[in-house]
Amino acid sequence: MEIKLEYTRKRSEFGRPCSFSDWGAEVTVDIPPDPSLAADFIPQDPVDFCVQQGPVMAVHEMNTERAQVSIQGVNHVEGGWPKHVDYQNSELTTRYREETEREEVYTRSVQRLSSLMEHYIRQNNAIDIYEEYFEEEEEEEEHPSAKTITVLRDPNTTKRMATHLCWHPDANRAVAVAYCSLDFQDSRKDMSFESYIWDLESPYNPELTLKPSSPVVTLEYNSKDWHHVLGGCYNGQIVLWDTRKGGLPVEMTPMEFSHREPVYGACWLPSRTGTECLSASTDGQVLWWDIRSMSEPSERLILDISRQDQLKDALGAISLEFAASMPTKFLVGTEQGVIISCNRDAKTPPDKIANIFRGHIGAVYTVTRNPFFPKVFLSVGDWTARIWTEELSDSSSIMETKCHTPYVLDGCWSPVKPAVFFITKSDGTLDIWDFLFHQKEPSLSLKVSNEPLLSLCSQDNGRIIGCGTRLGTVSLLEISPGLCTMRKNEKTLTSTMFEREARREKVLQDKHRERLLRLEERARAKPEEQEDAQEVFKQAQADFFSIIKAEKRRRGQ
Repeated sequence: MEIKLEYTRKRSEFGRPCSFSDWGAEVTVDIPPDPSLAADFIPQDPVDFCVQQGPVMAVHEMNTERAQVSIQGVNHVEGGWPKHVDYQNSELTTRYREETEREEVYTRSVQRLSSLMEHYIRQNNAIDIYEEYFEEEEEEEEHPSAKTITVLRDPNTTKRMATHLCWHPDANRAVAVAYCSLDFQDSRKDMSFESYIWDLESPYNPELTLKPSSPVVTLEYNSKDWHHVLGGCYNGQIVLWDTRKGGLPVEMTPMEFSHREPVYGACWLPSRTGTECLSASTDGQVLWWDIRSMSEPSERLILDISRQDQLKDALGAISLEFAASMPTKFLVGTEQGVIISCNRDAKTPPDKIANIFRGHIGAVYTVTRNPFFPKVFLSVGDWTARIWTEELSDSSSIMETKCHTPYVLDGCWSPVKPAVFFITKSDGTLDIWDFLFHQKEPSLSLKVSNEPLLSLCSQDNGRIIGCGTRLGTVSLLEISPGLCTMRKNEKTLTSTMFEREARREKVLQDKHRERLLRLEERARAKPEEQEDAQEVFKQAQADFFSIIKAEKRRRGQ
């Protein structure tokens, strides 16, 4: 409701000064409240308003009649005091002259002292004016802890696995979750194919629903264009979404040129256009794509470690890692427990398989590079998590965790601490390791869920960690500041630790090679002894089985 006052007058009176007078208040309109209209309004509670109790005042004029001076003639001399001046107040004039002289004496003293200090500093060059004489007091170590702040649940009745998490590049304000059932021949009729993008400020309803033609196994945001989301499907297709255009895909690869099996790894490549991407599948292929034309892959690599480029001998890829700090190299984790380091700039496909790392006895679910030391990478598989370095090819890991009882399913590095990494296990436990301080036990082990934790992803600040379970529940955990704040010289100490372990592993590798050479030389020099050893082994084997047969007869009687 607006209250208006209309002031009218004749046209002939325009331009004449207005004449206003004070008079008492008068009620012109009285509108009583109508209870029947209350349902049409929303009460605002609480109501915030400001009240200024005192008037705002400011200095707008000043009177300085301290000394009235009548200057007949002014002639400035050195020192700043005028001559031939007739002052009416001699007392104020004397006081002003004394203050001016004191300021001149002080200025000359400071100038003389500064010249002396400069002379003394030049004489003594050993003085470090930036030296810290009082070191900062070390803060008391806080006990590692974590707490759940938000839980994102699959809105569908038929629950699926949260197979992959990816944070939004813009301050991690949202998280994309890929939902898919990886169970063999899971043919539930009411199972949805949809995946979701969740806004952390509204965790109860998804911000955007992604509707692919096949369940999505992995999702990745484009760091250059935040609206583009890349997905790898269960049927082998690569799908592209533009979040500005809704949940339907804008581009999709044709089935005849796509992967033959589920796409477990997909990532964006650093390029000028920001349109190139990479995908890997258990069919043993790595394909390059350009989202401007996804009719067929621009490049293909077969993961045949025998370097014969045969698809029938290829190893199935179950994890993929590409770091922007090393634009020509990428890592592939396979179902057979082998990690393959590939070089994209090689001329022939067999040469693109640079190094091979063996150590796991099961599938390598995750392989990821250290954000501070790109040549050092973490792998997760079977019951352990291992740390490798690309400087040692065809060797075992330089560091590893203890052998856990449950399976280790996923892992990632901390983006803010070089020696801290996270792993998830099949018993629903999240382990936080800090190899700089503890290498036998995790710094924090937290029971997140009763279901296996299949996916894991950390925010850029390392403070919030997302864990996806087998039933599609995503728990967002906030860890204590001690686990996400870098300490003094921590990066240097971690680099020293990795270099020390790499040297140790190299020494062990050289000794192992020397032993193999000695055994080969001994076998060549004394073939008769080798034959005798084989005969002794066969005789011992025969005696062993004869003893077993005799024991069986005795128990049968």
